[in-house]
Formats: sequence, structure tokens, C-alpha cells
Amino acid sequence: MSSQPPETETFEVTLSREERWVVHHVLTDCIDDAVDEDESPPSWVLDVFETVEEREKSDVLTGPEARRLHEELTSYLDDSETPERDVEHGAAVAERLETALE
Repeated sequence: MSSQPPETETFEVTLSREERWVVHHVLTDCIDDAVDEDESPPSWVLDVFETVEEREKSDVLTGPEARRLHEELTSYLDDSETPERDVEHGAAVAERLETALE
């Protein structure tokens, strides 16, 4: 049985411009969904959004942020309406996150 990494563990994730766009899209969808429900967006979404928007190539995510982003990306990629151009780049990010989290 594998154990969860410590919550203070961080992961450096390098994103191409296209991958950054897909992550941005997934995060803005999370924000929009919360607003539509008259709720505040989860703090992890806002933190990751800020990290992705401020960096140029490499982002540092905490373990919980990386896990949640992986979950949201996977859900987005499983949606039959996801554009094919997003699938390639989103899958690359999801795979790197999964590898880092193992």
C-alpha cells in the first residue's frame, strides 16, 4: 500500500504555452462553476491559478494542489466535448502530475 506524500511536499511542473492554456481553462471552469453556484471558488483553485498566471515556464504546486489539478484535468479530458487540441496538451500535464504524485 502506498502512502500519501506529506502535505508540505512540492512539485515543479514545467508547462508549455499550450499546456498552460489548458490548465488555465480548467481552472477558470472551476471558478465559473463555483460562481454559478453562488459559492466562493476553492482556495486551491485560486492559488494554482495565481501560480500559473505569474510564472512563465515552471510552476511549483503543493501535493494537494497537484492532486486536485490532476483530478480536474482528468475529468476535463474524459468529457466527450473537450476539443481534441486540448486533449493532447492536457493529457501531457496530467501524465506528468500523475508521475510526480506516485
